[in-house]
Amino acid sequence: MSLRQECLWEHLTPYRPEAPELRGDRKVDVCVIGAGFTGLSAALHLLERGQKVCVLEAHTTGHGGSGRNVGLVNAGLWIPPDEIEAGMGAEIGQRVNRMLGNAPSLVFSLIDKYAIDCQARREGTLHMAHNARGLADLRSRCEQWGRRGAPVELLTGADCEQACGTDKIAGALLDRRAGTLNPMGYVSGLARAVVGLGGELYHHSPVVGLVRVGSAWNVITAGGVVTADKVVIASSAYTEGEWTQLRRTFFPGYYYQVASRPLEGAEAARILPGGQGSWDTRQVLSSIRRDADGRLLLGSLGKGTGKPAWFLKSWADRIQQHYFPRLGKVDWEFTWTGCIDFTPDHLMRLFEPAPGLVAMSGYNGRGVTTGTVVGKAFADFLLDGDASALPMPLRPMEEISAVGLRSCLYEAGFSLYHAGQCLRVVI
Repeated sequence: MSLRQECLWEHLTPYRPEAPELRGDRKVDVCVIGAGFTGLSAALHLLERGQKVCVLEAHTTGHGGSGRNVGLVNAGLWIPPDEIEAGMGAEIGQRVNRMLGNAPSLVFSLIDKYAIDCQARREGTLHMAHNARGLADLRSRCEQWGRRGAPVELLTGADCEQACGTDKIAGALLDRRAGTLNPMGYVSGLARAVVGLGGELYHHSPVVGLVRVGSAWNVITAGGVVTADKVVIASSAYTEGEWTQLRRTFFPGYYYQVASRPLEGAEAARILPGGQGSWDTRQVLSSIRRDADGRLLLGSLGKGTGKPAWFLKSWADRIQQHYFPRLGKVDWEFTWTGCIDFTPDHLMRLFEPAPGLVAMSGYNGRGVTTGTVVGKAFADFLLDGDASALPMPLRPMEEISAVGLRSCLYEAGFSLYHAGQCLRVVI
């Protein structure tokens, strides 16, 4: 069977929002650039507070990292909470940990409030230790989050094997705050809610200019101009054009996924039977989850686009056979790649380049929850002027050096690691 270069989530979300291209001039309170998690969350929360809002999308809703996501509704950031507080100071670090730790609750509340059909499951996530060092890291994370009252539990032995469906895992951190969803379904639902509240959504309307005119902003596309008092730049890793320096505040990386045909039988049912999504502790991690139809989804850091189908199938076979050897031969059906905005310290950045203009970058692969939280925080900050609504302070839009070189080195390292996995040199 051939491997289709198509995002599974697009296949499973056939009724995605349609929107016209911007033609002519519009005047609104806030213009949002980018129809992903952050931009649509900002628009939705602004509309809930009575603002007139326009959302400009260069392609279609969820075209970027939002629609190509793994779909893990994670709590917190990649960095352990103690390290965040040590590096950012107690006050700011505690705010980051609190807001991002509670992020899944915000996501699920929006799903409930706007009846978003996105295969949402709330059974948590499993961070899986692939060796003793990984297990020690998970023990530390469990202790740190436990001190903060988070409902986390370290599973070992038979409990771990039962939860993960494999005996190749030394332990797994179960985080009950978290869950999974269909990311394209979620972002499409946010867009429908925005339009339902009277927001204006325009597709195929890439921004080509952003100009301050008096106390307002002109956001310019090929087909028109949006005049707004305030602007949210929420295009992150998919920022296009030279109208902003945002693209130089991160270096792009990639994440590919491979999805099987729907699986049946007792051995398939043993894989993540509780419905959790998971990822392992390898430096070049593998993500593992199921969808509502029983497909097995595997993913890893790196660009799948341009790699031959046999390579991607070989990699997926290697991971599947390592973790789930009794499953037998698996037919792989879909593969797709998304772009991630990486930062050297794995922390996001929030910017205010000018009064009334905010932007973000550096989610480092945690877009579902972080984007939803930051979008709401931007809405509250723009309307109230209270910086404590933000998970972390605003900062100047500082450029990262050697963006292209960093991206190339990361991709080369990921490709070599995956080649080693295919050749059974590493696992």
